[in-house]
Amino acid sequence: MSGYRPYQHIERRKSRKIHVGKVAVGGDAPISVQTMTNTLTTDAQATIEQIRRAELAGVDIVRVSCPDEESTKALEEIVREVNVPIVADIHFHYKRAIEAAKAGAACLRINPGNIGSPERVREVVQAAKDYGCSIRIGVNAGSLEKHLLEKYGEPNPEALVESALEHAKILEDHDFREFKISVKASDVFMAVAAYQQLADACDYPLHIGITEAGSKRAGTVKSSIGLGNLLWAGVGDTMRVSLSAAPEEEVLVGWDILKSLGLRHRGVKIISCPSCARQGFNVVETVQTLEDRLAHIKTPLTLSIIGCVVNGPGEALMTDLGVTGGGSGRHMVYSAGKQDHTVPGADMIEHVVELVEARVAAIQAEEVKEKAEGIVPELPEMSSAK
Repeated sequence: MSGYRPYQHIERRKSRKIHVGKVAVGGDAPISVQTMTNTLTTDAQATIEQIRRAELAGVDIVRVSCPDEESTKALEEIVREVNVPIVADIHFHYKRAIEAAKAGAACLRINPGNIGSPERVREVVQAAKDYGCSIRIGVNAGSLEKHLLEKYGEPNPEALVESALEHAKILEDHDFREFKISVKASDVFMAVAAYQQLADACDYPLHIGITEAGSKRAGTVKSSIGLGNLLWAGVGDTMRVSLSAAPEEEVLVGWDILKSLGLRHRGVKIISCPSCARQGFNVVETVQTLEDRLAHIKTPLTLSIIGCVVNGPGEALMTDLGVTGGGSGRHMVYSAGKQDHTVPGADMIEHVVELVEARVAAIQAEEVKEKAEGIVPELPEMSSAK
């Protein structure tokens, strides 16, 4: 959990809480991780399979594009066959929003000002109320309204925020407040500045992201800079890392960003050195193998994999389990920061996997015992707004 040392404390912005299906967004709820499918929505089976892969990676919410009536028809089957709330991505066509609400979407991603006449907006808002949908106001620097471009001359943070607040007022005028807002841009500086301004201007939950961030590597770097900046400042209630990559890759990067800041914890967090000539074993290959072998673990656990004794013992002090490279083909295993035993290099990976699984089983058994005794443990993935 964030803040167990003073310099690691992140004070989250106070925001109101809404719900996207069963997932709470804002307030004291954990920062949720989202992605978006890139299959044809009309191919329901392919879309379902893609969502299930994202679920295995730990996704909380998935967005699905609904550009036509055939897509909203397929949405009903998709919603029924997956385990996470579905956000219907709607642009311009108000009927698609109404159809998506009826089909079981948990949230509608729209810009109320682009839906059409006030009557059409009223119908969409009424459908959201009738079917228990929340709404995401999705402002993007690449599709700002003409009057704002004319006013500001180009997309900028002020234009993004003004657009968002105009859309928010439309929903407020219809007595609807179950919504979150995003103000995305592909320019990191613009996006971060817009979110900072919006965070000060309202208390609605914010969906943060750097849109069109790029390829898996470049997009990860760009998103980490932008989202890391915002999250560190306490801004952001739900997030998507936008990559030109498989949706599950977006989810994994999102989780890694949150884990790096101590805002949520899921699975095994490996602390590893970049390796050098001092390494007692091949660190790079070992870490890659362990990441694959331990990908099924959901219980939070820290594991240090350090190639030599320069930093190994120190890192092991701060992890649940650790391995430090030693001489003569044997390596030191640490438990709770203390030297425990050595293991031959040939057996190390299997041994570490067994240790992790045993530790996880012990943690889970303790949680079951505490639950039976009525003890409510502090959840490590909860980061409260102060």
